[in-house]
Order: sequence, then structure tokens, then C-alpha cells
Amino acid sequence: MKTLGARLARRPWWPWVRRAAAWGFFGLIAWLLVNQARAIDWQEVFDAMRALPATTLLLAGALAAGSFAIYSTYDLLGRHLTRHPLNAATVMGVTFISYAFNLNLGSLVGGVAFRYRLYSRLGLSNGIITRVLGFSMLTNWLGYLAVAGAVFCFWPLELPAGWRIGNAGLRILGAVLLLLAAAYLVLCAFASGHVFRIRRHSFKVPALRMALLQLALSCLNWSVIGSVIWVLLQGQVAYHSVLAVLLVAAVAGVITHVPAGLGVLEAVFIALLSDQVPQGRLLGVLLVYRGLYYLLPLGVATLAYFVTELRARRWRAKPAAR
Repeated sequence: MKTLGARLARRPWWPWVRRAAAWGFFGLIAWLLVNQARAIDWQEVFDAMRALPATTLLLAGALAAGSFAIYSTYDLLGRHLTRHPLNAATVMGVTFISYAFNLNLGSLVGGVAFRYRLYSRLGLSNGIITRVLGFSMLTNWLGYLAVAGAVFCFWPLELPAGWRIGNAGLRILGAVLLLLAAAYLVLCAFASGHVFRIRRHSFKVPALRMALLQLALSCLNWSVIGSVIWVLLQGQVAYHSVLAVLLVAAVAGVITHVPAGLGVLEAVFIALLSDQVPQGRLLGVLLVYRGLYYLLPLGVATLAYFVTELRARRWRAKPAAR
């Protein structure tokens, strides 16, 4: 029996309904953002941005660059597993470009489309690209499970009174996330090399050493991202609190599908930290964070993308010339 989704997909009007719903959702988000922006004292925001010391900006920028460098190694793990011929510098370049566009335009455009585009131009098959992409995503969210689990379990946030989940609920959630991360390590320890097949895709369980490397890299990266905002706040809020709010905002951005989490990141931080930091100063810090971690890398990635495209064309032309 066909599912409801399959029956609807056959209807000629269904794609238009989906598009209208998507545009309506984004319109609602835009309306909420505009209404929220009207209540903000923008002079206070700009004053907070100008008040940030140059040394603080330099340190935060260095940490942001370090985070991108760490993330760019994720696809090297996939290179090791698939044994494809691209060198490490090329793989890290593709990963950097994809990550920057992923942050600003969403995972489908950045993380997926750019990887397929660039890797295929460099000669990799779709099957290998899928395995590299899947392993990179697994690495990213494995670290999220471990870091979020530890923070929620041992340093739970003081949530607003109206929220349905309290400190006890956060501790339980953290414990569950830690168990999920541990379950993956146990799987790699006792079922290394086993192949799971889901429809047309297969997943080969990596060795425990590879799983531990995934965990270490991803945990380090999430921790460094949190330190960027913590440095910009100049230690006014405890590091574990900043990291916990960032982790909540990351999931909220994924759930809402808003490109770059625009407005979502700010709303979560203001909701959870406005009792510790004035709203104008907090928003100013977040805007500087967006500039350092989103917009500046996007500019670099745009230039790198065109350079990579030119290199790919030359690479593909060499066999014909020979």
C-alpha cells in the first residue's frame, strides 16, 4: 500500500502546496525578526560592537580560523576510508568551502551540493562522495552528542520558568546523548568492518581507533566554536553556559531550516542569557561573531571556490592534452 506522502507526490498541485508552505514559513520568520528588531536599541548594539578590544577580536578570529581548520580535517577521515586519490590539501580546501557555504546557505546547498559539485569536478564518483559526506556528517554530530551530553548532564542551564523542561530534564537528556555516543564507540569496538545496508546505501563500521579520532576532532571543534563567543563576551558568562546555549541554538537552527540560523541563534541566546548580559551588548557580540565565523569565511570560501573550479578544469583537461 502506498503511503500518504507517495500519493500526494503524484498530485500535480502538491509541489505548489509545498512551495507555498515553505515561503509562508520563511515569511513568518521574517515578520518575527522585523518585529523583534523594532524593539532593539540599535545604538546600544553598535556601541557594544565598537567597545570590543582589538586583542579580543584577534583572539576570537584566531579561534574561528582554528575551528575551520579542525572541521576541514573531517573529510580526510573519509579519504582514509575510501582511499580516493585526492591529496590532503585539496580535500581540506573542498571541506572548508563546503562548510562556509553550509553555515550561510544551509546544509543542502553548502554541505551537500558544493561537495558533490567540487568532488565530482575533481574526478570522484558519486558513491565515494556520498561515503565521504556521510562520514563527515557522522563525525560532526558524534562530537555534538558527546559535548552536549556532558554539558547538559553535568552543567545544566538555568532555564526560564516557563519552559517545559527543567534542570532535571536537561540532565536526563544529557545522559541519553552520552549513551548514544558511547553506543557508537561500542559498535565500532565489537563490530568493526561489519557492513549495514539501508536501501541502496551501505555503511561499513569503522575501527575503534577511527571512531575515537572522530570523537576527539568533533568534540574539540564544538568546544572551540563555543570559545569564540565566550571570548567575545570577555568572560562575563561562564564558558559551559555559553557552550550549552550554542548547542541548543545549533539544533534549533537545524530544526527551523532557516539559512545561517538567522535570528534563531540570536533569539536563543537572548532568551537564555539576557539575565546575565544586557540585550544590546549580547546582540552586538553575536553580530561580531557572525562576521567572524560566518561572513568572513564565506568571502574567503567564495574566492577559493572559483580557484578550485579553475584547478578542476585544468585537472580534467590534462588527460585530453596527453
